Amino acid sequence: MAVSREPVIKKCRSLDIEPGYLGSSKITRREQKKTNHKMSEYGTQLREKQRAKFIYGVLEKQFHNYYLKAERMEGRAGENLLVLLERRLDNVVFRLGFARTRREARQIVGHAHISVNGKTVNIPSYQVKPGDVIAVREKAKSTKRYEQILDATEGGVIPGWLEADRENLKGTVKVMPTRGDVDFPFEENLIVELYSK
Repeated sequence: MAVSREPVIKKCRSLDIEPGYLGSSKITRREQKKTNHKMSEYGTQLREKQRAKFIYGVLEKQFHNYYLKAERMEGRAGENLLVLLERRLDNVVFRLGFARTRREARQIVGHAHISVNGKTVNIPSYQVKPGDVIAVREKAKSTKRYEQILDATEGGVIPGWLEADRENLKGTVKVMPTRGDVDFPFEENLIVELYSK
């Protein structure tokens, strides 16, 4: 499995992303000088795609496959793409507050700490659907890690399409997410334009 090892803050700076969107409120970044460098149309589109890939922790081939799938679905391709990314199991674990960052959520899922409808799932890209019950497995619940995570994520906003039972480390997918549930201000039309060339 390929893993991005680039420093997070450096990548945030290059993509002009506030580190808080990655989950951890402790990450801060230095103020950087604004340059008058005008970016080309292609550069703007490419940067928007790189932002989406970076925030959701998806590599190029998988991201392109998501786009192709989104294009085949009914509705707008850009919105469908963001909904597919939002429905990833690692993202859902993060959004429920069972991980401090999406990277940590990916690791938790990969280490088989999560069950979906009572069955262990260790695939971060697993697509959840309405009615799915996502829970931390009993074996993993007793570790100190989850106490620390719950303390760190206390008071976090859980999106309306999810319902969390933090006491039992369990969550339910109530409905399909919509474009409005995505917490980062993406300009998905730029991604569609890039792939449409």
